Amino acid sequence: MQPEIRGVLFDKDGTLLDFQRTWIPVSRRCAERVARTSADLPLLLAASGHDPHTDQFVPGSPMVAGTAVDVARVYAAVLQDGRSIEALTEIVDGTFLEVAGGVAIPVDGLDAVIRELHAAGHQLGVATSDNTASAEAALKTLALRQCFAFVCGYDAGFGGKPGPGMVHGFCAATGLPPSAVAVIGDSTHDLHMARAAGAGLAVGVLTGPATRADLEGDADVVLRSVAELPGWLRRRSLSAPA
Repeated sequence: MQPEIRGVLFDKDGTLLDFQRTWIPVSRRCAERVARTSADLPLLLAASGHDPHTDQFVPGSPMVAGTAVDVARVYAAVLQDGRSIEALTEIVDGTFLEVAGGVAIPVDGLDAVIRELHAAGHQLGVATSDNTASAEAALKTLALRQCFAFVCGYDAGFGGKPGPGMVHGFCAATGLPPSAVAVIGDSTHDLHMARAAGAGLAVGVLTGPATRADLEGDADVVLRSVAELPGWLRRRSLSAPA
């Protein structure tokens, strides 16, 4: 018998936010702020998973699926200038908060999707590899913060993806069992997190760098975007045995 879904935990970038339009300026600003010379810039971008020539991101790379610490580590390996990973992380985190929170370009139809799910009684959350303050800022920019019962980043104390902690944190905040939660994301990290936590559904979306072939082996379903989610959940509920 398929579980009833009463909570939806979203990844942020590439799921709620348009990844390319939001993160190209963030990635460039981060690299510019840590670079010592102009020659460093393309090396830093490439090391973090951002092709400096095509402005495309590599699925699963630090800038796509990692935390600020992961990005800082690859920057440190490129620069080798004596700055600590902690110092570089502070720059990266600050840039994420300043730029990503202000840009926050939603995927098409996001406002209607979130308001529909919220009005239908679903508990909603965000779990991101970005920092928590950036996620909060993005939701406030989109005027959607009030719809979410739970927002956490890698620094919130629940551990990072693909571990189960963020899902379990959402469950603790909402009182839902993992089996009643759908995890929605554009990365295999999100889907693996869902599996590790025992979530009721792992849903992939194609609004990030990953392809259908990248996601379908780990997902219960792959949708083109979150715009398809409310209708898909309704059809799933109607098809459930009485």
